[in-house]
Amino acid sequence: MRAAAVVGAGAIGVSWVELLTRHDIPVVVADPDPAAADRVRKSLGDQAGVTFVTDPARAVADADIVFEAGPERLDVKQELFARMDAAAPLDTLLTSSSSGFTPTNIQARCAHPERVLVAHPFNPPDLVPLVEVVGGTRTAGAAIERTVDILAALGKEPVRLHRELPGHVANRLQAALWREAYYLVQEGVVSVADLDRAIASGPGLRWALLGPIATQHLSGGEGGLRHVLEHLGPPMVAWWADLGEPTFDAALIDRLVSGVEDEVGGREEALRESRDHALRELLTLKARAGLQEDQ
Repeated sequence: MRAAAVVGAGAIGVSWVELLTRHDIPVVVADPDPAAADRVRKSLGDQAGVTFVTDPARAVADADIVFEAGPERLDVKQELFARMDAAAPLDTLLTSSSSGFTPTNIQARCAHPERVLVAHPFNPPDLVPLVEVVGGTRTAGAAIERTVDILAALGKEPVRLHRELPGHVANRLQAALWREAYYLVQEGVVSVADLDRAIASGPGLRWALLGPIATQHLSGGEGGLRHVLEHLGPPMVAWWADLGEPTFDAALIDRLVSGVEDEVGGREEALRESRDHALRELLTLKARAGLQEDQ
């Protein structure tokens, strides 16, 4: 990869830039905000391989791959991708970091939709390995394969989706957990802080090492997942039937916000730094343990 472009210099975009510059790849950053360059420099320092422009068409002119990280609005993304599609060389990959929009909708106004797809990272992309890769109805298979190869070369762990869905895979799984979490808080079953503790000190520890299904498999002893499903599956089905449907209203929002403010208590920046440090340590530990490819 000779060069890349990042369109949108918010938190996700800046993190993409950090990942790319770490691999000594020249990056052109496009953002209409005049303060974007200062924001990137503040986060990354003066990176020699970063150029700043305001026009996305200029950013993509010489890029092998584009990482779009603009506002999560479909009309904005459709217009942006139509402009980039008109300006980029035909072999340039155009990827979106969209957390929920499908690539078919994003590529709707493109003349060359075959090179448009979603490469959805998890925040922060320079640390968290996962990137969900999914093409739209008019995306070429070769474009998906090239994107997967590029991401793997950047040390990411791309997961290819074989069908597009709103929210992709990981966000849909998160949404399922959040739905029940919000319901439990709304019903007064548990506080926000204790709910976070229940995940972070319990299943979250195991899920950080292996996924939920592999974790289930190991818990089944010699019988593995089949034993778990045959013996513990029926009670789980009963739990499914009892899962709640929270009422997403102002009262719930206030309760969640109040609870997390009590829990965090103004320590957001310190917690973010501690989290990122722990993420680096965890990734190193997983690689040493053979649970993850070395980054």
